[in-house]
Amino acid sequence: MKKIIPFLFVSLLAGCGQSEAPQKPSDSAANIPTVEELAANPERLKELRRQCKTDRPVMGEVLCNRVADATRKRFYGDGKVPYTPPKEPPKF
Repeated sequence: MKKIIPFLFVSLLAGCGQSEAPQKPSDSAANIPTVEELAANPERLKELRRQCKTDRPVMGEVLCNRVADATRKRFYGDGKVPYTPPKEPPKF
């Protein structure tokens, strides 16, 4: 029993072998615009948002995620503008 467990372990490791690195498709992330490029072009961003809403599986998950990030970036801005409250407090 003591000799069979190491033998099974060695045979398991020998059978696995080293796997090859997966091949990336040539059009995966190379042709998809960056978040900054999308945020700089509001017309294209609007069109891509519409297409992602209707045909997300066709458009691709990576592109639609970048479109969402660009929309969020345009909405929030760069985050450097501090909040300035009004001089008069609101009256309820």
